[in-house]
Amino acid sequence: MIVTDRLILRPWRRSDIRPFYAMGQDREVMRFYGPRATMADCRRDHDRMTAIQRRYGHCFWALERRSDARFIGFCGLLPGGGPIDGEVEIGWRLARDQWGQGLALEAARASLAWSWKHLAVRSIAAVTVPANKRSRRLIERLGMVRAPEGDFEHPDLAAGDPLRSHLLYRIARPTHG
Repeated sequence: MIVTDRLILRPWRRSDIRPFYAMGQDREVMRFYGPRATMADCRRDHDRMTAIQRRYGHCFWALERRSDARFIGFCGLLPGGGPIDGEVEIGWRLARDQWGQGLALEAARASLAWSWKHLAVRSIAAVTVPANKRSRRLIERLGMVRAPEGDFEHPDLAAGDPLRSHLLYRIARPTHG
């Protein structure tokens, strides 16, 4: 568990599935992720995050607001796959009523700090679509740098799909001294 001024990043609970599903019904939240999530998708994601947490000690953790213990999304670290296989990816998604408060940045900074302390990695990657300007700004505020040689077309999406093109960013482990 990671605790910040306003948030708790923690392993997923079964009780997170319903608010996660509700978040996945918001067109704006899902705008850059594809179709709205089904309840089966949300259960599968819960089970996947739980299994990844058990295996690696981290995942895209459930994000809880400290003031009222409300589930508001997720943020954390996953073992990368596909074009970023062998790397660790940072990612987040928040309920729309939580946007614009700096919560994603707070959670992402805490996730990065955790990674440097607990993972033997040289860098962390982030992936987003070109049109997701909010996410790109957050990525850049974290100090991540675009790695255009790693940009890729999502293999599961058809040519012409507006979500097919992906941009790759990385941040190197801080050096001390």
